[in-house]
Amino acid sequence: PLGVESGKYDAVVSNVTVTEERKDLFDFATHRNDVIAFQVQAESDIDSISEAKDVSGLQVVVGSGTNQEKILLDWFAENEANGIDPGEPVYYDDNAAAQLALASGRVDAIFGPNPTAAYAAAVSGESKVVGTINGGFPETAQIGVTTAKGNGLIDPVAIVLNSIIDNSTYDEALERWGLEDERVEESLVNPPGLPRP
Repeated sequence: PLGVESGKYDAVVSNVTVTEERKDLFDFATHRNDVIAFQVQAESDIDSISEAKDVSGLQVVVGSGTNQEKILLDWFAENEANGIDPGEPVYYDDNAAAQLALASGRVDAIFGPNPTAAYAAAVSGESKVVGTINGGFPETAQIGVTTAKGNGLIDPVAIVLNSIIDNSTYDEALERWGLEDERVEESLVNPPGLPRP
């Protein structure tokens, strides 16, 4: 997004969540529901993470400043308030280092974007996804192609996205990677985003 803001790039097609605060600077055309996932080693005894108590005592890799970090830190605080081992966040600069830490057993789980976790599990077979939640938890959030505010690109982007949604190319891509739960019915331009902090 900083490259889009500076004019270096025309658009970001990645994992940018639509928020009301970001809409001050950017336009969005939604293309996925924001789903984040807990990923563990394939042979791990952990088979489900869906609530705060499930991360008690775990070392969990999470990205600094992300929606998932906020959720995870809230869950750790909830555990501490309930008198159980809260768990510990672990930070790495890139996904490759995080995947290596998981594979070597230095951490128990990675909490990040579902597509990244699903891809890693499908390609390497060394990990598995044991839980997903919406990235805006407890709110519902969406991911959008991101352009500079008012530069006129977002409406054509939404037209293209809606075309691939209508002709089933979109569904084929989601099915290929097991991401059907991230499907949106249509690409919306600047829909309501997560509320301001």
